[in-house]
Amino acid sequence: MSAPSCCRRRVRVIATSVASVWITCASAMAQSEPAPSVPPTPAPPAEPASIPTTDEPIEASSKSAQNNPIQGEITPELGDSVDRGLRYLASIQNPDGTFGRNRYSRNVAVVALAGLAFMADGNLPDRGRYGEVVRKALDFVIASSTETGLLVAEGSHGPMYGHGFACLFLGEVYGMNPDDERVRDALVRAVQLIQNSQNNEGGWRYNPVPNDADVSVTICEIMALRSARNAGIKVSRETIDRAVQYVRDCQNADGGFRYMLQPGQSAWPRSAAGVASLNYAGIYKDDAIDRGLEYLNRNAFPDGGGPGSQTHYFYGHYYAVQAMYLAGGERWARWWPAIRDEVIARQSEGGAWSDFQFGQAYSTSMALIILQMPKRYLPIFQK
Repeated sequence: MSAPSCCRRRVRVIATSVASVWITCASAMAQSEPAPSVPPTPAPPAEPASIPTTDEPIEASSKSAQNNPIQGEITPELGDSVDRGLRYLASIQNPDGTFGRNRYSRNVAVVALAGLAFMADGNLPDRGRYGEVVRKALDFVIASSTETGLLVAEGSHGPMYGHGFACLFLGEVYGMNPDDERVRDALVRAVQLIQNSQNNEGGWRYNPVPNDADVSVTICEIMALRSARNAGIKVSRETIDRAVQYVRDCQNADGGFRYMLQPGQSAWPRSAAGVASLNYAGIYKDDAIDRGLEYLNRNAFPDGGGPGSQTHYFYGHYYAVQAMYLAGGERWARWWPAIRDEVIARQSEGGAWSDFQFGQAYSTSMALIILQMPKRYLPIFQK
C-alpha cells in the first residue's frame, strides 16, 4: 500500500513552501524515563512488500522513492512503534526544551534530532499533537546561538557536529514557516559560520576553524547548507563544489569512504554519510554513488551481519536509509522493509531505543527519523 493520499497532499504543500532544491554525526547522551501508559494508535493495515533477496543484482534507478512508494511501506507495526517512540521522547523533555537527564542533555545535536523526529510526524512549533515539544526544542536551539553564529550549548564536545544538526533543524523549521525572524537570523549566521570554517581541503572538522576535516562532520554541514538553501538562504556555490570534491577524494576503491583524506579503511557508517552528502549536494546519478550504494549492500544490509554492522548503528542507518530512499527503485524496495522491521524489533516496551555509547534520547530520535521516512514530511529528504 502506498502512503495515504492525505500524506501525499501534505508533502506537496510542504514542498511548495521551500525554494527549489540545489544543494544539500553524532555526539550526545541522555538517560531515559518511563513512557506514559497510553494505548497506541496503529496505522492503517498494509500488504507486506515483496522483498528481493540480497543475492539478486540491483539495477540503478533514477526514480527516488519520493514519488514512487513501494507496496507495504507503512504497516500497523510501524504506526504502533512510532507512536510509542514519540510519546517516550516527549516524556523525557525537560522544561528548557532539552531531552534526558545526564551531562549531555543540553547538547544541541540531540535537541535538534529530537525536534526533527517530531517534525517527521508532521508537527511544527505550536502546531500538531507535539507542537509544544517542537517549539520548546526550537527555543533552546535559538537560545544557543552565539555572537559568532555557532549553535552550541554547555558541555559540547566537537561543536561542529551539534552545529550542523542544529542548523539543519533551523532550516527545516524556517522552510515551513518563513515568518519567524528569530529563526532566520540564527540560520543566516549559522550558515555564514559554516562557510567561513571550511578548510582548504573542502571539508569541516570538530571545531569552527579551517584546519583539518573529516567525512563525518562534513556531511553534517552539507545537509545544513542544503536545508538552508531550500529555505531560501543564500549559500555559496563554491563552498558546495569544494565540499563535493572533498567527499569524492575520500572514497576508496571498494566504493566505501575513509574517515579523512589520508589513506585509511572504509567503514559502512561513514560510507553511508559519504553517499548521502553527494545526494544533498545535488548529485543523484554518479559512479561514486553507485559504488557507494553497492558497498553498503555488501557491508551494512539490515540483519546481514556484515563486519562491524553494529558499530555506530543508528548514525549509520540514519544516513543509509536516506541514501536508499533517494536512490529509489529496487534499492529502496529491498532496503526499506529490512531496516524498518529491524529497527522496530530493537525498541523497548517503554518506547525507547538504546545506544550504550550515546544514550536513549539520541538513539530514539535517530530511530524515529529512520522509521518515518515514508511519511515524506521533511523537505530535506526530497530531491
